[in-house]
Amino acid sequence: MTKTVLVVDDDPTQRRLIQAVLERDGFAVAHAEGGDTAIAHLTSGAPADVILLDLVMPGLNGQDTLKELRARGFTQPVIVLTASGGVDTVVKAMQAGASDFFIKPASPERITVSIRNALSMGDLKGEVERLTKRAGGKTSFADLIGTSPVMTMVKRMGERAAKSAIPVLITGESGVGKELIARAVHGSSDRSGKPFVAVNCGAIPENLVESILFGHEKGSFTGASDKHLGKFKEADGGTLFLDEVGELPLDVQVKLLRALQEGEIDPIGSKRSLKVDVRIVSATNRDLQQAVSAGRFREDLYYRLNVFPLEAPSLRERREDIPALVEAFIRRFNVEEGKRVIGASPETLQLLTAFDWPGNVRQLENTIYRAIVLADAPYLQPYDFPAISGLAAPMEAVSIAPAPPPAAMLQAAHAAMSAPAADAPVRILDDRGHLRTLEDIERDLIQHAIDVYAGHMSEVARRLGIGRSTLYRKVREQGIEVDMKEAG
Repeated sequence: MTKTVLVVDDDPTQRRLIQAVLERDGFAVAHAEGGDTAIAHLTSGAPADVILLDLVMPGLNGQDTLKELRARGFTQPVIVLTASGGVDTVVKAMQAGASDFFIKPASPERITVSIRNALSMGDLKGEVERLTKRAGGKTSFADLIGTSPVMTMVKRMGERAAKSAIPVLITGESGVGKELIARAVHGSSDRSGKPFVAVNCGAIPENLVESILFGHEKGSFTGASDKHLGKFKEADGGTLFLDEVGELPLDVQVKLLRALQEGEIDPIGSKRSLKVDVRIVSATNRDLQQAVSAGRFREDLYYRLNVFPLEAPSLRERREDIPALVEAFIRRFNVEEGKRVIGASPETLQLLTAFDWPGNVRQLENTIYRAIVLADAPYLQPYDFPAISGLAAPMEAVSIAPAPPPAAMLQAAHAAMSAPAADAPVRILDDRGHLRTLEDIERDLIQHAIDVYAGHMSEVARRLGIGRSTLYRKVREQGIEVDMKEAG
């Protein structure tokens, strides 16, 4: 998704110049002519991923605006713009929560680098917060990505289940995120912060299932050189997540049923039972009722686990959540791989949203991971997903050195590049085809306006959309000569 930069500056010329730089780099731009307007923009829920904030503005100045934004809980990175680089001014802005600053006018490269650094820092903070909550067992349903109707229902039902100790059975296709839902159930319950232990029952060798779940005493069987507590004891006081519970052998299902009913486990080789306080959340991608009918799963255990069923939807049932998932995966893999991909292009999002994703969220996650590793452009393009789009990445043209053109042709080409077009008297590019600095463009624009309106400064200021005092200040700063006898 395209990142939006909110430019807060009372000078419309500055806003337009910055907008031209940002849009060329693929950002969307929103404008605010003052602090109050910026706060109203954010309060309304309008998008703003980064804020460029001028410090000197009439009304609510930049410092006060920044303090108010932080007081209201807005966490977007803020980059302050200042006409003077006084140390005290910069220090106060940083103390108030600014992430960076630059002195006006700044080069296009300085602006874009600052914004990308701010976005990268935001990605890093978000990833640290996600991992911290996961490690601390505090993942909640608010951390589940998606606002589709089916996902909203899962969140609502899951929050209700989390408030009690009721056993939850999460069903759904492989890769839909059943473990994340289980973590949210745990993190939203009164066991939040206690151990969350996940066990993939289908990945344990059949002869080790009982030992891994319930533990064993030293010497209880060949190879048992040490005492092992088991997953139930590890999860004591917290939640035990049994993924692919339908893969458990029948003899282990009997012991699991007793642990659920009595709150006791019998470690292998132990002479006495151990009390455990564990909440069970289980998951399966199979039809357990069919397994019961086929005799592969105990009916009494099925009814014990299936007290509160929760179905996780497939990704093709919640296509509207794909853009948000893509954005979240880009943030994560940017941090993990040290990349600075801004987002996915609109064409890419349309391509990914239309795909059926048989492997669900896990397949989407791995696909984005591959694209991030290989991506060179700021935004992911359809050719970054060749297995879906059928497109190959464009190869750099291999050119055969042509015969040098005549000198006259070179001179004509140089003259064409240097001369301004009739309808564009202020050049944006320099002689080498690179963007000129904002300072140079602004100076030429003001000089052109003064020439067009014969030095009548009131008319110049009105046409440029700035105040006369601002215009006079810029004229002085830029060293522009004006015939003051004609100035109005």
